[in-house]
Amino acid sequence: MSISDLFDSGFQKRNQDHFAAIVRVAMSDGIITDEESAFLDRLARKLEISDNDYKEILKDYASHPINPPTSYDKRLERLYDLTRMVYADHIKGEKEVLLLEKLSVGLGFRTDNAKYVVDKAIRLVSQGVDGDTFAEEIKNMNR
Repeated sequence: MSISDLFDSGFQKRNQDHFAAIVRVAMSDGIITDEESAFLDRLARKLEISDNDYKEILKDYASHPINPPTSYDKRLERLYDLTRMVYADHIKGEKEVLLLEKLSVGLGFRTDNAKYVVDKAIRLVSQGVDGDTFAEEIKNMNR
């Protein structure tokens, strides 16, 4: 096995774990809506999740760990994806928001700041901001 094979394997595993975390948010109410399904389909293509892996992750999403990115920008990117999933679910309740707070801590955000960050993230996504604006606004709230 070459070094590039190892890198590709690790990169793919991180993508699968990230995707599984988003599926976990989508499944927090027990169903995946058509809107969530469309988002998951787009995200799976972006993350290069194969059809086979997609089906396996849907069956067993809870077995994938939440691997926090080491870079703050990557954490913001993942938070943006997760928040968009909650918003696609029309934020049906505290259960989804609470899960998003837990996932944000899993991504490396401080426990004492998670609720504030998630509230801001939901407001930004509901305003339809893009990923770059989202990241900049979250960064500015900590200054």
